[in-house]
Amino acid sequence: MLDILRRIVQEVSTAANLNQALEVVVARIRAAMQTEVCSVYLYDADSKEYVLMATEGLNKKAVGRVRLSTSQGLVALVGAREEPLNIDNAPSHPKFHFVSETGESPFNSFLGVPIIHHKRLMGVLVIQQRESRQFDQGEEAFLVTMSAQLAGVIAHAEATGDILELHHQRGVRRRSARFAGVPGAPGVGLGVGYVITPAADLSSVVDKEPESVDAEVLRFDRALHDAQDEIRHLGQQLSGELRPEEMALFDVYLNMLDDNALGAEVRQRIRDTNNWAAGALRQVVMEYVGHFQMMEDVYLRERATDIRDLGTRILAHLEGCDTQLDIDGLPDDTVLVSEELTPAMLAEVPTDKLRGLVSVQGSSNSHVAILARAMGIPTVMGVVDLPYAKLNGRPLIVDGYRGRLFSNPSDELREQYQAIYEEEQALQQDLLELKDLPAETQDGHRIPLWVNTGLITDAVRSLERGAEGVGLYRTEVPFMMKDRFPSESEQQKIYHQQLKTFAPNPVTMRTLDIGGDKALTYFPIEEANPFLGWRGIRVTLDHPEIFLVQIRAMLRASEGLDNLRIMLPMISSVNEVDEALHLIYRAHAELLEEDFDIVMPDVGVMIEVPAAVYQIRELAARVDFLSVGSNDLTQYLLAVDRNNPRVADLYQAFHPAVLSALSMIARDAKASDTPVSVCGEMAGSPLGAVLLMAMGYDMLSMNATNLPKVKSVLRGISQRWAQQLLEEVMQIDSAPIIVSTIQLSLEKAGFARLIGPNLTATQ
Repeated sequence: MLDILRRIVQEVSTAANLNQALEVVVARIRAAMQTEVCSVYLYDADSKEYVLMATEGLNKKAVGRVRLSTSQGLVALVGAREEPLNIDNAPSHPKFHFVSETGESPFNSFLGVPIIHHKRLMGVLVIQQRESRQFDQGEEAFLVTMSAQLAGVIAHAEATGDILELHHQRGVRRRSARFAGVPGAPGVGLGVGYVITPAADLSSVVDKEPESVDAEVLRFDRALHDAQDEIRHLGQQLSGELRPEEMALFDVYLNMLDDNALGAEVRQRIRDTNNWAAGALRQVVMEYVGHFQMMEDVYLRERATDIRDLGTRILAHLEGCDTQLDIDGLPDDTVLVSEELTPAMLAEVPTDKLRGLVSVQGSSNSHVAILARAMGIPTVMGVVDLPYAKLNGRPLIVDGYRGRLFSNPSDELREQYQAIYEEEQALQQDLLELKDLPAETQDGHRIPLWVNTGLITDAVRSLERGAEGVGLYRTEVPFMMKDRFPSESEQQKIYHQQLKTFAPNPVTMRTLDIGGDKALTYFPIEEANPFLGWRGIRVTLDHPEIFLVQIRAMLRASEGLDNLRIMLPMISSVNEVDEALHLIYRAHAELLEEDFDIVMPDVGVMIEVPAAVYQIRELAARVDFLSVGSNDLTQYLLAVDRNNPRVADLYQAFHPAVLSALSMIARDAKASDTPVSVCGEMAGSPLGAVLLMAMGYDMLSMNATNLPKVKSVLRGISQRWAQQLLEEVMQIDSAPIIVSTIQLSLEKAGFARLIGPNLTATQ
């Protein structure tokens, strides 16, 4: 059966269209299972009917004409129950419905299985025969497996329009195809798909011994310099859209391409392995990619995309490929689509033609998503199972709020999203007026709003949105950009730039968070269970020489500014805090002895593992502040990777268990008289911010993009109103109902525009 299944899947994948694929399926399944009938009924959500779309064994004239309501027959029963139905006397079943056009009355045995794609019912796959018997477990399992394969085929057909044309020919109302990803940048964009692919393929490069090693080194140097020129040119094309601080991202790329960085490694590999330039390039780049892809921190894991893109561009120049995009062929309303979008790809498209971005791979932490947020381009990342290669020229809608992509949208859907787009444009203008106003409730409660940053590119944009400080600055980036640990002086310069940009406002720097599956290329770590392994504070405490150098660099960077706060990640016990504090005080004492004039900064811990939730009072007795990493805490509490689109719907920031934990943390911190903040995405949601303020959190830190909306909502309510809402939702045991309750309350209070567009009518 496995061999048969493999052959069917292969044949279906090469079918010219959905009609041909369905005909292949029914014919091959009927033959493989030696049954008399095999049929496919597709579910039309608009008319709420099952339509016979292909059959082998029933009357062919019934195809496209037989339609069953959701209450008619065994097919409808399978769809309603969303589980297989296997019976040996179909006509005697109370749900049996005779359809004269099919001529199915003599068939007694019936096995039907639902066709489901990402929880959405696509149709029903049926086999029948005259002999009265139940199909065995093996036959049932085979049909279930085949239906799962068929679900993907149907979903792809929706995206490319095949299913719409098929339905339209047979009188079924057209409908759009929807694909789920993760939000990359907020907003909605309407346009035409333009698929962009890399000019070269690193994975296809083979190793080969060159005729001359020196000639290969020279050939590589020319390609490297051409790639550097290309990156400079692409950066210049965006210079009118981005501030100089944001353009620093392209400087990071150029540093990676430096003769002393990636270039030096490839040259050495050519000589050491006697490999031609393309093979040596592939080896070096894929080693880096492998290290980055193993990392747990999604922000750092996304750097694999940047490394691969740079390697691909060098390879394209090695192979003499044309890397220039045909700008003349771009639609005026381009939605850029790729398997893996990169900032360099983004820079190739004139911004006045760009309406949205869609990437099969990647997350909200991708550099391209970071730039998209800065440029205000709606973006959806991580759209799994998307037949992206077939979307060229297709009308698309990008929903960057919910992380959804619509292909071939109906006129009604286009009108709904066009209205949302126009409303959002007007809202952004209104929010700019709040920049210099404090986040203060109507009854006088003041709550500072800070930002999370990872690159210096975030800093200026954050200040222009009204940020009052940095609640989380990731310090891993300098470590990722080198082939060795950066020196104390190198780190000091980077940290000083961040501190100076925000001075006198506070900047909270998280100490190095590596280890487990987040290994540096020059500090590899292999573990069976990296998520619960040697990582974060555990690594740096085991290597005090790394920790001390970083702390010294932070302290030196703060000299004369005095706005540094140090935060310890992944704390699970008070012993870890005690050890870290001992090293921090030691570093401070050393610098004082060296005649540095440095004030001892506040030190805090991140609350992001469940163990820390139950040690708040003990931790608070040792540190100056607490900060909840709500993203990681939610993931650990619910055992859900929020960046995995397949389980993303299980990640519920408003899950009752999460709210209970957050409330407990705030209560215990307040009892210990210790400031406590939140630096996760929940703080950046107007819904979450209202609850967190009501719980008693002293500060909220978020993405700069979300800050104006949060400020507007908090300024429009009273603390007492928020506390009453909190009391209500803490009695609810369902996350969706909690979200709906908060939304309804804010809408009644007049904040419908600020809690996100009304997307309930858009599927």
